[in-house]
Amino acid sequence: MWEIVRAGGPLMWPIILCSIIAAAIILERLWTLQDKRVLPQELPQRVWQLIETNQINDKVIAALEQNSPLGRLLATGLANRHRPREILMERLEDTGRHVVYELERFLNTLGTIAGISPLLGLLGTVTGIIRAFHAIQEGGMGDPRALSGGISEALIATAAGLCVAIPALIAYRYLRGRVEGIVMEMEKHAIRMADALESAPLRERGSPAAAA
Repeated sequence: MWEIVRAGGPLMWPIILCSIIAAAIILERLWTLQDKRVLPQELPQRVWQLIETNQINDKVIAALEQNSPLGRLLATGLANRHRPREILMERLEDTGRHVVYELERFLNTLGTIAGISPLLGLLGTVTGIIRAFHAIQEGGMGDPRALSGGISEALIATAAGLCVAIPALIAYRYLRGRVEGIVMEMEKHAIRMADALESAPLRERGSPAAAA
């Protein structure tokens, strides 16, 4: 392995660094974007029950905010439950933007790695070809071994850049689509919460206790 890295030239080091960063980002995002961490299945139903039974208080909202990204969004809705629907939706949208920003953390870096890795490999190809032509200029075409260093550097650097870029691009597209799916689910829950909070006062006014 060390011989391959040396044969690939100096540009192998930034390519290797890109591969390490990309692997770390992919593993971290796969762990962070799990459904149980982002969209707990039982959480919305629990919140709807709290709304229906009018058991919402500051302690519940604070605990909900620390639960998950979805919990943070729903906590914002509960904290603004007494405000008009327009203001409530504005607060949900503001919180949603912050949540999306956190969900997309490091994805731009991963996309950048997917873009620059093949360029680093291409640059290694250019430097390898320059090295090969320099060997020709110095010793002529009679000794093939004089060309082997430059040619191997060109091929290895190109292959290394592609080996980093292809998985990074696949992971970037997958994670980006994953975030978009999560955002769509959160939007559904936010709209449902707004509807539930809007209808809650109507149920209270129409209940026997309220009439009494």
